[in-house]
Amino acid sequence: MAQTVVEGIEGVQGLVGQHMGYSEWQTITQEQVNLFAEATGDHQWIHVDPERATKESPFGGPIAHGYLTLSLVPSLLPQIVDMQGFRMGVNYGTEKVRFPSPVPVGARVRAGATLAGATPFDGGIQVNIDVTIEIEGGTKPAMVATVVYRRYL
Repeated sequence: MAQTVVEGIEGVQGLVGQHMGYSEWQTITQEQVNLFAEATGDHQWIHVDPERATKESPFGGPIAHGYLTLSLVPSLLPQIVDMQGFRMGVNYGTEKVRFPSPVPVGARVRAGATLAGATPFDGGIQVNIDVTIEIEGGTKPAMVATVVYRRYL
């Protein structure tokens, strides 16, 4: 269940500037990394060859793709916020995506989210959410991005 529940356009606008909470921790598995490589065609050895990654990479083992980390946002964000009173929502894009720290396979990650902006348009509202993916025990975030969604009445 979402930590923050909000109703309608006015409710969303009332959250601007507020930190909305954190998702549950999720473990990144080698199987997940391999499936992502299959889906995207990105089979770089630092992701999919644990033996070579342990011997040769500067990370000491295989790491998740940066875009895999970004792709977790749609599954983690609903654990943080539930925007009710809308017929539907769509992913409208991302802004300022960065991957400051690699995510080792086996690490646990979670998302934190702050509502950065809410702009009404005819038939709904566009929301910009600052999302940070943290690595448990890490000193730098794995990912920081502003994700943009549109919610339709």
